[in-house]
Amino acid sequence: MTKKADVSDIGKVRNIGIAAHIDAGKTTLTERIIFYTGRAYKIGDVDEGTATMDWMEEEQKRGITITAAATSCSWGDNQINVIDTPGHVDFTTEVERSLRVLDGAICVFCGVAGVQAQSETVWRQADKYGVPRLCFVNKLDRVGADFLRTVADIKDKLGANTIPIQMPIGKEQDFKGCIDLVEMKAWLYKDADSKKDQMKNYEIVDVPEEYLPEAGKMREEMIEGLAEEVEWFMEKYLREEPITEADIKNAIREGTVTSKFTPVLCGTAFRNKGVQALLDAVCSYLPSPLDVPPVTGTHSKKEGTFTRKPSVDEPLAALAFKIYADKHGDMTYLRIYSGRLRSGQRVHNPRKGKTELVSRIYEMHANERELREEAVTGDIVAVIGLKDTVTGDTLCDREDEILLEPMQFPETVISMAIEPKTQAEKEKLVYALNRLKKEDPTFLAQMNSETGQLIMSGMGELHLEVLKNRMLSEFKVDANIGTPRVAYKETIARSVEIEEKFVQQTGGHGQYGHVVILFEPCKDAHPVIFEDKIKGGSIPKPYIRAVESAIKDSAIGGVSGGYPLINVKATLLDGSHHPVDSSDLAFYTAASRAFKQCLEQAGAVLLEPIMKVEVSVPEIYLGDVLGDLNGRRAEIQELDVRSGVRLIKGLVPLAEMFGYTTVLRSCTSGRGSFVMEPFQYKAAPKEVCASIA
Repeated sequence: MTKKADVSDIGKVRNIGIAAHIDAGKTTLTERIIFYTGRAYKIGDVDEGTATMDWMEEEQKRGITITAAATSCSWGDNQINVIDTPGHVDFTTEVERSLRVLDGAICVFCGVAGVQAQSETVWRQADKYGVPRLCFVNKLDRVGADFLRTVADIKDKLGANTIPIQMPIGKEQDFKGCIDLVEMKAWLYKDADSKKDQMKNYEIVDVPEEYLPEAGKMREEMIEGLAEEVEWFMEKYLREEPITEADIKNAIREGTVTSKFTPVLCGTAFRNKGVQALLDAVCSYLPSPLDVPPVTGTHSKKEGTFTRKPSVDEPLAALAFKIYADKHGDMTYLRIYSGRLRSGQRVHNPRKGKTELVSRIYEMHANERELREEAVTGDIVAVIGLKDTVTGDTLCDREDEILLEPMQFPETVISMAIEPKTQAEKEKLVYALNRLKKEDPTFLAQMNSETGQLIMSGMGELHLEVLKNRMLSEFKVDANIGTPRVAYKETIARSVEIEEKFVQQTGGHGQYGHVVILFEPCKDAHPVIFEDKIKGGSIPKPYIRAVESAIKDSAIGGVSGGYPLINVKATLLDGSHHPVDSSDLAFYTAASRAFKQCLEQAGAVLLEPIMKVEVSVPEIYLGDVLGDLNGRRAEIQELDVRSGVRLIKGLVPLAEMFGYTTVLRSCTSGRGSFVMEPFQYKAAPKEVCASIA
C-alpha cells in the first residue's frame, strides 16, 4: 500500500463520487482507482463478485452496486475520498445523499450507449447540489464506441457545456490510449499481467504524427472553449499572447470549479486504460473543500442565516448522510464541513435537541475500517455511538448551533405485504424493519389500519426484493411476503375553504379551537404544503404548529381508499383562540375536522405513479415491442437509433410494468433490455379506479 498523503493542507483533499447509468462501468473504474493509488493490492472484478466496493452479499450475487461505498486513497500528495454509487434507479437515493456531501464528481458514460436514462437522473442530481464534475467516456474498446458522438450526446441531451481535454488513440478493439490536449502528449497503454507491470502499464510519448492534425484541431477548439468561459484567459487569447500549459490548466480548473463547463476524458477502465490520467485530472481540476462556498444553516432560537467556513478553527458542523446497521451498532457516515470531531466528544443534534456521544471514529474502506482519533474539516468518516441521529441530521457544538439544510427523498411507488410466520418471529421482524428503515430513508413500513396488514414500501421491485432478501439472510426473519403492488396516492379535485370550531365545556378548563383553512390542489407538492397567513396574532404560534401537524397527520390516511394525500396546499387564513380554554389539542382537533370536511367537499382523485421507460431492442423486434407497450397504456415520446439498436422512450403506468422483464425477453429472444425511473403521479383513468375500489 502506498504511503498516506500528508493532508494537513485541506486544499489537497478531494471528495468525489463516481456516478452513472447502470453498467456504464462505475465500480470497475473505482476498483482501478483504488488499485492504482495503492489502496488495494489487486484489481477486483464485478462479474466475479470480487469487487472491493461491492462487498454486500446481494451486490456480489447480482453483480450490481446497491449501496454507496466509501474509501480513501492517495494520489501524489493529494488525498481522494471516493464514494462509489449505484446505477440502478431503485437505489438512486444513494446517489442523491452522496452528491449532497461531495465537492466533485466523475460522471461515467458508456462510449457505445452514450447518455442513458439514469445518466440524466444523475446529472440532474449533480445540478441540484451544484457539484462540479468531470466526464469520463468509458468502454472505448467496445464495438460501436464513438468518443465524439458521446460528447455530442452529453451536450445535446444534458445541456452540458462540454470541453474535451483528451482524444482517443485508435477506435474499438484498436483503442490504444489517449492524447492529452493540454500537454500535447500521448498516453500509450499496454496489457500487463503482473502487478508491477500493471502499476506502470503506460508510457507518455510525443503525439504520433498521424494524429497531429486532428489533435491540433481539437486543442484549438479546447482553447476557444476555455476563452469563452474564463475572462482572464479570453483577454490573453484575444491579445494573442503566448498561452502556456499552466495557463490552460488554471483555466480548466477555474471553469470546472465554477461549473461553467465540464472537461471530458476518455478510456476503458476494464482494460486499465485512462485511469491514471483521470486521477491527475481529479487532483488538478476538481475542487477541494476550500473551493466550495461556506455551508449555510439556521438556528432553532435565532433568526437569520448562519455560515460555517471550511476551516478547522470554525465551530463544528457535520452532516449525517448515511447510516448502516452494523452488527456492532449503527454506523453513521458524516461529512465534516468545519471544525474538528474527536473520539469521545459530545455533539449536539439541533433537530432533535439532544446530545450525542461519538464513541469511535473510523476511516472507511468499503466494509473495512481504520480507527482514527479525530476527523477534521473536509473529512468523510463513519462514527459509532450515535443513538438518535438519522440521515440528514446536523451535528454541531451546543454553544455554536447550526442546522444545515436537510435532505429530501422521493415518494415510494411500490409496496408489498409482509407478516411473520409465527408469533416468535414478530419481534425479529419488527427489529429488522426498524434497522432497515433507519438505514434507508426511501424504505417505509407501516400498518394498514383497514386490513391490519404490515405494508413495506420502496422505490421499485428490485429495491423491495433486495430488502426482502436481506431480512431473510442477514436478520434471519421467517416471514410470508406478498406480491408487489402499486403505491397509489390521492389528491383533491377542487379548492374549498373550510371554517371549523372545536368547542367543549367541562367542569374545569374547556377546549376551544377555531380555524379557517383554504385547501387547494397544486402540482409537485411533497406531500402536503402548509402555509401560515395568520395576521395580528389571532392564533398564537404554538397552536399554528398544532394545526400543521393535524393536517399532515391526516393526509397520511388519504381520502376514500386510504391512500396518502399529495399535491395539496393548505393555507391557514384565519381563526381565533380563547385565552384560557385554547390548547394544542383543541386546535389539532379543529384542523383534523376541517381536513375531513375538505375531503367530503373537494372530491377525491386517485393518482397512479407514471414511470419514464427506455427500452433497447434490435430493429427486427421493434413492431412487437411497440405493440406490447401500447397495450400497457404507454405514451411513446421518442424513437431513436444507436449502434444499430432501436431505443424506445416513453411514459408507462407502473401498474402495467410488473413482470415486464420476462415479457420483453420472451418477445425479443432475450436481446431486449429496459430501464425505468419514477417520473410523476397522474390521475388514473376510471377503469383503474374501478378495478382497485
